[in-house]
Amino acid sequence: MASDDQSALPLNKINWAAGAAWMNGKVIPVKEAAIPVTDWGLTHSDITYDVVHSWDGRFFRLDDYLTRFESSLVKCNLSIEQSRDDIRQILHQIVSRSTLKAAYVSFVASRGQPGVPGSRDPRDCINHFYAWCVPFVWVFSKEIMARGAHLQMPENLHRIASNSVDPTAKNYHWGDFTQGLFAAKEAGFDNTVLVDAQGYVTEGPGFNVFLIKDGVVSTPRSGVLEGITRKIAIELCAVHNIVVTEADITADILMAADEVFATTTGGGIIPVTKINGHTFSNNSPGELTCTLRDTYWNWHRDSSMSEVISYD
Repeated sequence: MASDDQSALPLNKINWAAGAAWMNGKVIPVKEAAIPVTDWGLTHSDITYDVVHSWDGRFFRLDDYLTRFESSLVKCNLSIEQSRDDIRQILHQIVSRSTLKAAYVSFVASRGQPGVPGSRDPRDCINHFYAWCVPFVWVFSKEIMARGAHLQMPENLHRIASNSVDPTAKNYHWGDFTQGLFAAKEAGFDNTVLVDAQGYVTEGPGFNVFLIKDGVVSTPRSGVLEGITRKIAIELCAVHNIVVTEADITADILMAADEVFATTTGGGIIPVTKINGHTFSNNSPGELTCTLRDTYWNWHRDSSMSEVISYD
């Protein structure tokens, strides 16, 4: 029987283009990366992580992602041996080894396993870091982005409360999103966006939400991950002299928008043309959304916002 194990192959025979990982000081094929079944990162979803992308052989806004990751470590009471410079070097190393010019790059801190067998005290766990990269991941397909995403916003499924799980620390708590995705897909929608228990719009799985009304851009101010692409979208608005507000947004306010878009590392600025039964911008990507989207991708060519990856 054929095996996917490439560990016995010489380095130049391994299919690195499928992805690479860094674990325990070594770069390995991504298919060989694994954590123990007793790791609290797996058994308790006790983990924080971040995702940056490379495009055309350059990391885009890497320092922003590293800063957020460091903040998440503090919020989650996680401590790792690797410094900021160590992490930067590791990310460059795995993308270089993979040979991928456009990559989805994840770096993770997990609670790990208790050093005291059977302990239920998180302070006994040995925290650890790992990272991996695969070919660039599009949260929405190119076909969906061309026509605009169709989202379902369920009434009776709420985003997990911020005082239970801090959404500003990027995490794997996707129980609410997963149920939303099942419902959305089964109803013929592309994805889901959730409100909180008070009825305010929050976010979707892997993306933030913006609306445009009368030329003003608004985005939820609480209950959301402070996305890096969200941050960039606000900067883009400033460049185009567009007013931006962060506010509590009800479903009714969202439905009254002229345009809606999502922001994500896995695709940038994504037009949204339908939520539930309501369509926006004549069911096609809106003019302002397209302007922001085009500027976003143009910024990838700005050397002040990216850093070159050296491929050995």
